[in-house]
Amino acid sequence: MLSKAQISFITSLQHKKFRTQYNLFVVEGIKSVVEFVHSSYNVQKIFTTHDIRAKLGKISQNIKCEEVTEAELSKISSLKNPQGALALVEIPQTAQLEVSTLKGKHSIVLDDIQDPGNLGTIIRTAEWFGISTILCSTGTVDIYNPKVVQATMGSLSRIQVYYIDIEEFMSQCNLPTFGALLEGNNIYETNFGDEGLIIMGNEGNGIRKNIIGKIQQAVTIPRMGRAESLNVAVATTIFCSELARQNMLAKKQ
Repeated sequence: MLSKAQISFITSLQHKKFRTQYNLFVVEGIKSVVEFVHSSYNVQKIFTTHDIRAKLGKISQNIKCEEVTEAELSKISSLKNPQGALALVEIPQTAQLEVSTLKGKHSIVLDDIQDPGNLGTIIRTAEWFGISTILCSTGTVDIYNPKVVQATMGSLSRIQVYYIDIEEFMSQCNLPTFGALLEGNNIYETNFGDEGLIIMGNEGNGIRKNIIGKIQQAVTIPRMGRAESLNVAVATTIFCSELARQNMLAKKQ
């Protein structure tokens, strides 16, 4: 049976302040919990209902498991409909970003993305298209926000994410830079080469002016209808798809 102290502690992790203090974040759902169990992340403890325990498969003896009732799980879950399993996972120490690790591939750069669902979707999309690294501005929503973790559907366990001063990094980086802007070269006529940074902007304000000044090539998704803009997660998906298409064509040549 969960104590009031346990409930209070776990629910406190919905806030960045306490995630930082305790160096832990929450993962919910059978699939996501299993993904993290079999990743490089250190899963500290799993809370699961009796019916769901078997669906989690084999779990290392180093990971503590505690069976709880559905009522108890609902008290520690951030979801309206808890999915039978919740894990406490340690926040790993992020290695220092080296430009050399970005050579020969494309990486996504996010400038002050605020919506957790957007960030989670972008992480999931990046993995789908084989992009392994995402660089976030310090003003971007925390990747360990429960809504972000939920939206990644386990992809967070395999994608490397860094939080950096984007302007400073771009000043020191010699990789090609492409910015998603309303005015620019048609994305389908742009040669992205075999490496570079793809910069995506904030939901309401786009890419900051000081960052735009450091972008080598502005790229736009051609508009066929009357919508004023695209959701940033959707726009990122289109960029990732075009990168994948060009990479596949290059391999065939």
